[in-house]
Order: sequence, then structure tokens, then C-alpha cells
Amino acid sequence: MYRFIDYYHNEVLLSFDDHPFSKEPKHVWVVCRHKQKWLLTKHSDRGIEFPGGKVEANETALEAAIREVKEETGGIVHNIEYIGQYKVRGKEKVIVKNIYFARIERLEKQDGYFETYGPVLLDKLPENIQTNKQYSFIMKDDVLQKSLQEVEKRIKIRGNM
Repeated sequence: MYRFIDYYHNEVLLSFDDHPFSKEPKHVWVVCRHKQKWLLTKHSDRGIEFPGGKVEANETALEAAIREVKEETGGIVHNIEYIGQYKVRGKEKVIVKNIYFARIERLEKQDGYFETYGPVLLDKLPENIQTNKQYSFIMKDDVLQKSLQEVEKRIKIRGNM
């Protein structure tokens, strides 16, 4: 378990165990790969980030993750796996979010993208992401770095990226 303070000075607990904070979280975040590139989106307010959002009524977190990738990037998920979960203790509420890793089969062009400007493909993530104003606050804390390390560890175990 990791504990740290996020961009907005909230306490964050991060774990790569099986749903340590909630069996039914209300938020998801999806680290995506498509054709050896990172697939992100440019949120209309926050900037560049991996896709994610809220779990809707009568929807599982996994279903929400797949839907959010499609809505925000046009990405069709080939396979997806749960990576971990984090809890943010904000000033007004507590948010629990599942983290997933998805491989994207293809990108479908859409007339519009929900709350975003569509897909952003990167060969690599910038090293200065914490200070780069183009990137969302969601990308600026230890959740990103620890999640990428966990994805890399799991992929090495299975032998492919």
C-alpha cells in the first residue's frame, strides 16, 4: 500500500491488491496501449490524461472502463485487466477509483468525443509530466508512476507488452 499527497493536497491511498477499498467503486481510470503507443485523450478542461470517469447506474466498473475508453478516444478494447485501486480523501468527499490496463484493438473515428477532444497517441510519456501544463492533474501524482511500474511488472511476468 502506498500513501501520498496528490496535486490538490488530498491524501491518496494506492494498492495493487484486489479491491482493497471498495468492491463497487464509482470511478475508473484506464491506462491504454494501441500499436506500441500510449493512448490518452485531451480532456476539455483538465488537459491530456488517460481515459476514465464515473461508473453509471446498472453498470460494473469494468463496463464503465470499456465505455469510457470508447467515448473519450474511440478506442475499441481488445483486452483489459484490473491493475489496482486508489482512494482519494478530498476535502468534501472520498473517491475510490479502479485502475485498469487495456490493449486497444482499433480506433474508431467519431463525430464527437464525450468531454474530450479525442485520442492522443504518444510513443512515450514525457519525463516532465508533473510540471507540464498540457497534462491533467490526474497524471501528476504517484498513481501514474506506480501504476506504470505495476503494468510493466505484470507484462514482464507474462512476457509481452
